[in-house]
Amino acid sequence: MWLRSFAVVSLFQASLALGLGGVAHAAGPFGSVNVGNWIGGAFSNDQTGDFSHCAATAPYANGVILVVSQNAAGTWLLAFASPSYRFNKGENAAIDVIFDGQEQARLFATANQTNMLTAVMPANVVRTFQKASLMVATSGRTVLNFDLSSTGPVIAALANCVTRVKADGLSKAGDFTKGAAKPAAVADKQGSPPAGKSGKGTKGSSGFGTGFVVSASGHIVTNNHVIDGCSELKGNLTGEAAMVLRVVSADANNDLALLQPSTTASFKDFARIRDRSFHSGDSVVAIGFPYHGLLTSDFTVTTGIVSSLSGMRNDTRFLQISAPVQPGNSGGPLFDTSGQIVGVVTGKIPGLRIAALTGDIPENINFAIKTGALRDFLDNSVVPYQTAEPKGELKTPEIAGNARAYTMLISCKGTEQADAKK
Repeated sequence: MWLRSFAVVSLFQASLALGLGGVAHAAGPFGSVNVGNWIGGAFSNDQTGDFSHCAATAPYANGVILVVSQNAAGTWLLAFASPSYRFNKGENAAIDVIFDGQEQARLFATANQTNMLTAVMPANVVRTFQKASLMVATSGRTVLNFDLSSTGPVIAALANCVTRVKADGLSKAGDFTKGAAKPAAVADKQGSPPAGKSGKGTKGSSGFGTGFVVSASGHIVTNNHVIDGCSELKGNLTGEAAMVLRVVSADANNDLALLQPSTTASFKDFARIRDRSFHSGDSVVAIGFPYHGLLTSDFTVTTGIVSSLSGMRNDTRFLQISAPVQPGNSGGPLFDTSGQIVGVVTGKIPGLRIAALTGDIPENINFAIKTGALRDFLDNSVVPYQTAEPKGELKTPEIAGNARAYTMLISCKGTEQADAKK
């Protein structure tokens, strides 16, 4: 009980420490963030009354309270607070953090309060923090363990808090945990996805793409550009009747969308996401429905390798692959040789445009969204997806046979407005 009380006090102290910019006082919390053992809300600058940040705290048995915050500018911060700490204000410390025994980063923290160290978290650290189960923090000779089982939903709730308060103001603050699936909490602002995205189709008649099921609840992943501007969406497995789909959430920046059947539907299986690193030169298998209506009504299978671990202009959200893809492949699964998801097919380089610039037609330069961005999106959407270790190598027909149970043709009927724009 004492720890819980101190956590509440620390939250108010954190409103100064995490606000950035030397604010003397901060009022709050406005509204609420309540996820597992995390509590928090929105805060304002008492001197100006303007929105400052959203924060949440959680107490741990080791006597430390973690404080996570996102400020109005979108910066994420992580603080370590304890009544036993005795820092000089302005004192600096390096904190090494290890996630699930694998990922490591060095954070540079500052004592804005005598009992708390606060560090800015880069976007890649936030993403790892969000999906990890355990964090080990080391500073000097001090080593602390933190269970991160609820950090995915709390990051999504804080991002939702910032988005809603900036749009509606503090006076309309409510339960930020509700509706936290839609914001893309830690999307990197690195520009648009690669040019030449395939599969959008002609709105108003019919456009086609590909999707795949990622949960037992029937959540379906595809590209945002596949469903953008659609008034009606349908999906069907090969040889089965089409079902009406609804959009659950979408992330235009990372070109991802999440769909679900409008009525209860059952699927024999769903895709598992690879939880191990991937390398240039590794073999991949792409499955999708290119040129639907012109080619086969079944899905097609192409193979290739990972040509690069980054996309256009070194965009690290994407893989460059040599497996051929065409309009209609967009949103389809990209597999490793054990049948685990390693990416979401998103497009190909615009060959005619590049040829006009260089005089040479590019070959086999295609792109897929990495699983890091995919898992962030699913975490933000609170989807109970599963990961798996690569176990043994399957033949391509076996991978395709397994994928048949959860790879879908996505059909889009466009709006009149979309037609008018074209």
